[in-house]
Amino acid sequence: MKLENRRIWITGAASGIGEAMARQLSGVASLLIISDLNAERLLALKPELEKGITTVDALPFDLSNRTEVEKAADKVLATYGGVDLLINNGGISQRGLFYETTEEVDRRIMEINFFSYVVLTKKMLPPMLAQGFGHIAATSSMTGKFGFPLRSSYAASKHAVQGYFETVGLELYDRGIRVTVASPGRIRTNISVNALSGEGTRYGQMDPGQAGGMPAEKCAARYLRAIRRDQWEVYIGYNEILMIWFKRYLPWLFRKLALRVGKV
Repeated sequence: MKLENRRIWITGAASGIGEAMARQLSGVASLLIISDLNAERLLALKPELEKGITTVDALPFDLSNRTEVEKAADKVLATYGGVDLLINNGGISQRGLFYETTEEVDRRIMEINFFSYVVLTKKMLPPMLAQGFGHIAATSSMTGKFGFPLRSSYAASKHAVQGYFETVGLELYDRGIRVTVASPGRIRTNISVNALSGEGTRYGQMDPGQAGGMPAEKCAARYLRAIRRDQWEVYIGYNEILMIWFKRYLPWLFRKLALRVGKV
């Protein structure tokens, strides 16, 4: 997938991995659409990105609101005719025991992390099919590969992303559409700070592992490299990525480690 002179849309672009990807695509893409719930941050970021001589459109909306998601997609279609690369990156994490988490929080996490990706992908697909090429990226997580304490609904949403977009990639391969699923580990962002507690309030704490994780800029570079190479899947992180392999080949060791560090 060439990224030069492409129309690219990134959700969750106001911070973390999304912002880092947007910065790295500035001056590369012909059109960069940045979306997030944080409209103020998007508007502050827009002129910085435009210095790379890229057309930048700040399009804020709420991923948890299906109506807003559909309206945003319709606006992109009406204004630009679609995009060449859709990066479904917006999301929210969780820090709460499953039995103390309300069903409202369960559904909100699934709506943001999974269903918004589904809606945007289906909306952006017809123009990609018409032109005979396109790329869809979806941000999953290490916990899309295994369950982990305090992240029941988050893990469920990321498992859904993994299964859904692997299927999408298989179904669309012969039609010129490529799919990349990224599974980051501990990346130095505010994802734990902004995570939802069981009651739906902001967790407000930085996990120690998150604080010592891979910088978002390095993660973004690896993510974009995987897209350029048309990789089906990419794991991004430091030693914590070994947990994926432990779960697959040494499940007893995975459980031992998860029980020991799960609440850290």
